[in-house]
Amino acid sequence: MPAVRDLSYEAWLQHSFGEPVRAHGNPWFFDENPPWWDPQPPVAIEYFTKLFSTIEQSLAGFSDAQIAQGLTYLLNTSASGDNGWFLSGSTPVEKRLTCVAAIEHIFTDLFAPRCAAVLGHIDEPGAKPLNMVCYMWWDVFPCLALPDDPDCDNLHRTAIDVMRRALQLDSIACQEAALHGLGHWARHRPDHVLPVVDAFLADGCGRRAELISYAHSARCGCIL
Repeated sequence: MPAVRDLSYEAWLQHSFGEPVRAHGNPWFFDENPPWWDPQPPVAIEYFTKLFSTIEQSLAGFSDAQIAQGLTYLLNTSASGDNGWFLSGSTPVEKRLTCVAAIEHIFTDLFAPRCAAVLGHIDEPGAKPLNMVCYMWWDVFPCLALPDDPDCDNLHRTAIDVMRRALQLDSIACQEAALHGLGHWARHRPDHVLPVVDAFLADGCGRRAELISYAHSARCGCIL
């Protein structure tokens, strides 16, 4: 496949989010030999940090369906594989941490206002284009760090803190996405995950029963 490199930030946005969304068939990035963004990891982290931090302004010219398609192309490992951008030690850890922390803006500024108040794990009808991307965010997100990375623990703590903050949003789509991610972290980092889920459950007054049940499943790592 032809590699695309040396794109300006604006050209990268157009490359990633500007393609039309097809009514039928696979998206463009599953075509035979599509152009594929292949930057050096520091460039990727720089662009993702700017995108996450300025999500409304950066993507103002694209539809929700285009945004969902572009985020899938860039960050869903089932689409792009894992390019190693986030785990690469060639980027200073301070910049990697800043990038992971900036994901909070994806939830506060994009998913919370644009996702429908439906739950993905029970396939509720009425989902909007960004709902599935939100629900699967942490399930399909690229690897943050390898086990021998001295900064692995700090990077994962930062991601878990983003999930904790998403649980506090008035959006069941964001809350479910956070629980989904916490469920995948629960067995490997229970000391970090359990207090977050327990705090959510303790403040559960008025929450939907399906979401409370999902939180209990996430607490023991019993989610798909």
